[in-house]
Amino acid sequence: METKIKTLDGSGNDDIILREAADLIRRGDLVAFPTETVYGLGGNGLDPSSSRAIYAAKGRPSDNPLILHIADREALRPLVREIPPAAEKLMDAFWPGPLTIIFRKTGLVPPETTGGLDTVAVRMPSHPGAAALIRAAGVPIAAPSANASGRPSPTCARHVYEDLNGRIPLILDGGESEIGLESTIVDVSRSVPEILRPGYIGLQALRDLLGTVSVDPAVLGRPDEKTAPRAPGMKYRHYAPQVPLTLVAGPDEKRAAYILEKAQEAAQNGERTGAMVCRETLPLYQADEGDHLLLIPLGARACGEEIAHGLFAALRHLDECGLSHVYSETFEEGPLGVAIMNRLRKAAAFDLTDLA
Repeated sequence: METKIKTLDGSGNDDIILREAADLIRRGDLVAFPTETVYGLGGNGLDPSSSRAIYAAKGRPSDNPLILHIADREALRPLVREIPPAAEKLMDAFWPGPLTIIFRKTGLVPPETTGGLDTVAVRMPSHPGAAALIRAAGVPIAAPSANASGRPSPTCARHVYEDLNGRIPLILDGGESEIGLESTIVDVSRSVPEILRPGYIGLQALRDLLGTVSVDPAVLGRPDEKTAPRAPGMKYRHYAPQVPLTLVAGPDEKRAAYILEKAQEAAQNGERTGAMVCRETLPLYQADEGDHLLLIPLGARACGEEIAHGLFAALRHLDECGLSHVYSETFEEGPLGVAIMNRLRKAAAFDLTDLA
């Protein structure tokens, strides 16, 4: 299969490109498209064969549920049994935007789309290209991130092409993703709203709106591999580069000394090491930067949005650099700290050295 890339640039050609993409989705084919979070791999969410095709293209386990994307609130009602008051508040505050809400589903949504669960995850993206595609298709679009399963999520069309070239017919190029992390997922199908995946919308903002909000233990720690995932990204290793990654927590100077020592040890074996660091601590490493140590600055620790925006691109870049191992600082601070660390823990397969 030839995979084409077509650019959405705000010109008159966009309507033609979107009609072509919508036709593919209605026929059961798949289209990768931009959203404000990451790029999605879209298919007809009401067609079981389309959902199976998404799992096959990604190499994704079929018990890992997909997210349905809609363009307006009216499209939600046929998909869900009820809309609890908490969901109304969430939609009023954060839709369209980077928030996915889990409801009890109706029979219209096939089990292939929900990983066999009796709930369905729904999001209304704010990206104009995504909204236009959904409207043109006329169906809810099931769309996980448009990467090979387990790989870092794609934040530009090139990342999608690297993973899915030859597996899907079309990629819509809408430029770099604005946010760079997947949506926050909140389950309102139970009595107390619960965060199943952290994202751009943080816990404090949700509690300010709803009052009591719980957090699934898998958000902060290792998931239970024996339990079926209730939302995307809860069970399986995600966001992982091919090169081994270790997180290092502790005081800045002590952490830098540890990472530099590991780089020197690797250099004695002719190996090159990488270090993912923040802008504030970069000077602690620069004197040792060279053939044996590659520095990957992620942005200012004080600006979680900057770190989040470039995180997945940085994880992908690691595999292009011929590294034997990569060490990363930790980034717990700020409203996005939980979301950033959730992704890094999974990318590192929960390999963390704490020097505190």
